[in-house]
Amino acid sequence: MFSGMLYIFLPLIIGYLITVKKPAVLAFINTQTSRLVLVILTLMGLSLAGLDNIGQNLNQIITYTLVFFLVISGCNLLALPLLDRLMPTETEHGHQTLPLRDMVMESMKLIFVVAGGLIVGLATGIELGWVDQASEIILLLLLFLIGIQLRNSGMTLKQILLNKKGIIIALTIIATSLPGGLIAAWVLDLPYNQGLAMASGFGWYSLAGILIGDSLGPVMGGVAFLNELLRELVALSLIPMMISRYPSTAIGYAGATAMDFTLPVIQNCGGIRCVPIAIVSGFILSLLVPVLMLFFLSL
Repeated sequence: MFSGMLYIFLPLIIGYLITVKKPAVLAFINTQTSRLVLVILTLMGLSLAGLDNIGQNLNQIITYTLVFFLVISGCNLLALPLLDRLMPTETEHGHQTLPLRDMVMESMKLIFVVAGGLIVGLATGIELGWVDQASEIILLLLLFLIGIQLRNSGMTLKQILLNKKGIIIALTIIATSLPGGLIAAWVLDLPYNQGLAMASGFGWYSLAGILIGDSLGPVMGGVAFLNELLRELVALSLIPMMISRYPSTAIGYAGATAMDFTLPVIQNCGGIRCVPIAIVSGFILSLLVPVLMLFFLSL
């Protein structure tokens, strides 16, 4: 687990060591970061097309997924806006001046990219075993470029690694997700430890699906996977619309993905000053996913 965290942070660290003085080079890096975001979202859609066993017990999977998603998300979104009032965060990106229609279109563009990848994967029937490795490589490149942007943003390493807002956001997500899992378990008449385990995925859909599936079977594994994946997809649509006015809400709702898959979108839409908050929040949540989930599954 810790080696995996180091693996994720290494490109950021390497990128942070690089100083770029030419504005043209920084502009090029910014452009490529935006383009790579679209590439990795396309690969996400392709990975959905290769999902196995989702056709079995589809009605139960959909019902459980919607209940867990709506209840946990509702609990999160009741608390996160309070952080934006108590701890305002300045955003720097030009998206904050866009009219609502343009912000909605920016969000829908990201969803359409994912949907396009899904349609291509289903329509062509191509072999998709390479998608996960390609996504990982592109993600590492994105993190490397973001590290360069951080180094040249004028922020100190202390601001990046020890961010009070990021810690509070992560604790808020934990404190609101677990009660949401209990409520969803009560609605679905499931054991409460299963509800707590389902609420501990924090957007890390791949790991959540594996851990839950190994312990509770493929149906619940599919529910965990889709629940966290749906969280990530909704986060992708919320970030461009909300981050200018509610940055803590946008970052917090991204959950564990704020340190990796949604981090480039957070940076693009909210500016480089949102990145340390997202990294710290996402890191804490990512670290606790296997710890909390395995603990609750063992009860």
